[in-house]
Amino acid sequence: MSAPSGDTTLAGAPGAPLQGKGAAKAQKDAPPHHAVKRHRRPFSNVVLHAPQVLRALVRTDEIWLVVLAAFAGFFTGVAVWLMTEATQFIHEILFKIGHAERLSAMVELDPWRTVLIPAVGGLALGLITLGIGKVFRRRTVDPIEANALFGGRMSLSGSLIVVLQTIISNGVGASIGLEAGYTQIGSAIASRWGYGFRLRRNDLRLLVGCGAAAAIAGAFNAPLTGAFYAFELVIGTYSLGTFAPVAVAAIVSVAVVHALGGSQFELDVMVPTRIEALDYIPILALGMLCALVGIAIMRGVTVTEELFRKSRVAPWLRPAIGGLAVGLLALYTPAVLSSGHGALGVVFGAAYPFRYLAILVVLKAVASAISIGSGFRGGLFFASLFLGALLGKAFAAAMAAVTTAHAVSPLVCALVGMSALAVGIIGGPLTMGFLALEATGSLPMTAAVLAACVVSALTVRRTFGYSFATWRFHLRGEAIRSAVDIGWMRNLTVGRMMRREVRTVRADTSLAVFKRDFPLGAAQIVVVLDDADRYAGIVQPAEVYADTDDGHRVALILHHTDTVLLPQMTIKEAVAMFESAESDALAVVESVETRKVLGLLTEAHALRRYSEELDRRRRELSGE
Repeated sequence: MSAPSGDTTLAGAPGAPLQGKGAAKAQKDAPPHHAVKRHRRPFSNVVLHAPQVLRALVRTDEIWLVVLAAFAGFFTGVAVWLMTEATQFIHEILFKIGHAERLSAMVELDPWRTVLIPAVGGLALGLITLGIGKVFRRRTVDPIEANALFGGRMSLSGSLIVVLQTIISNGVGASIGLEAGYTQIGSAIASRWGYGFRLRRNDLRLLVGCGAAAAIAGAFNAPLTGAFYAFELVIGTYSLGTFAPVAVAAIVSVAVVHALGGSQFELDVMVPTRIEALDYIPILALGMLCALVGIAIMRGVTVTEELFRKSRVAPWLRPAIGGLAVGLLALYTPAVLSSGHGALGVVFGAAYPFRYLAILVVLKAVASAISIGSGFRGGLFFASLFLGALLGKAFAAAMAAVTTAHAVSPLVCALVGMSALAVGIIGGPLTMGFLALEATGSLPMTAAVLAACVVSALTVRRTFGYSFATWRFHLRGEAIRSAVDIGWMRNLTVGRMMRREVRTVRADTSLAVFKRDFPLGAAQIVVVLDDADRYAGIVQPAEVYADTDDGHRVALILHHTDTVLLPQMTIKEAVAMFESAESDALAVVESVETRKVLGLLTEAHALRRYSEELDRRRRELSGE
């Protein structure tokens, strides 16, 4: 049979054109030409889906987390520079100082300005805080609390309010530093950045640490100091997996601050090339002294707050009173004003007598305690550095007055005291050791500083137990000793762990009926309800079968009638309840008032879930 002329392709073969009615139908059903083009991915769709793609990359590849850390470091560096310039500008306007001058380094100021500006500025701060409080009612958490309890979640708007309050406080001369504001905004930027990319809890906590590292690194021109500040105080641990993003954020921030104009913290000191072994004895003694002074300062802040609270002065008026007190102290010397950046450089180079140094230590410590206790916003980071340098030089002067046989250099004592007192108040011995290294470039000096920092940290830990930040949390009722993540314990609640399927029985049920409905092995625990379906107690089937009188009622053998768990209780509270009740299982009720049964929780299940979470956190911290 011959093939037809024309197209010899068989109908139905792959690639064969349709003919007849099939071709007409295919042409009719085919989409128009412009519809076919829709299968191509337009540029607008690529842009629209870019955030999802970036989020997926960040969650799957740690290199992109380093990129995020670099961006956080960039914006934090800009924020640090802006805050520094803003406060310097306020100092120039209010106190009439030059652009190259520093408020605390001034020899003298106009007496009226010295007294009135902190007082009026405190009043303005109080009124602003009062107005903000009526609109923004949420309490703003700092980076340590955010990482310890909230998985790195911070409020950017609340942090901006803290920055404003810190700038005002420091700008009007309150004896506090800007470092708390630096770390607050840097960590908040990083937290908001990470939340936008839907980072996992541990990665978000790491990024918050990157923001804090960038803040301290930019403020002190010290990337290693910033990095270990994050590890010791904000992240709470160190691992190889966390080093890269933290270091990158710190380095980028330092570069940005340098490009914009540089940091205010510059120490141009000539330290000895060698420190004798005998010199370590007074150096270690100085470390212990700094720890005791640090504890006294932290206690002083608490006492000042308590005095203001008992005075019944309105909270918005307290900063004005505190500012007036600081202004009066500044009449003796302007060095007590602001954080002390300028005065620190003067102290290292000047040969002050012991009496003046001792007075200045007392005045600065009192001014800092009054500033924070009265309601000014800020921190004690740089104030502790300045106080420590003063205390170190006073210690050297006292030693020189007693003996000159093994007198330690006043400059060495100033550097040791600066770091050791900061460790006593802020914490972080490695942080302060690297600060000394990056400020002096001397390894022998760094070794001496680290030795004093270790003594200071141990003394505070044994006699007081808190840094300034964790001490404030303790006063508020929070059981936080560091930034190590314990927020998961609060998320691991009874309501999440309990079993909702519960076998129940009425309290007036006879044992015979109970034995019929609950054969041996059917249930280990049965919850008993009263006539109003409220919790009455717990009964164990084994005890029921041990009672031979089937006429008895279940109500006669109830246990734990008044011991119940609530769904909002944490795993820690639940375990404590199990121990006090000496029970293997407890009922979970809606509330103590309603006693409506929601479920049942066994001690074995609670401990198993707790162990699983502990192991998970351990693997996260170790980078496994």
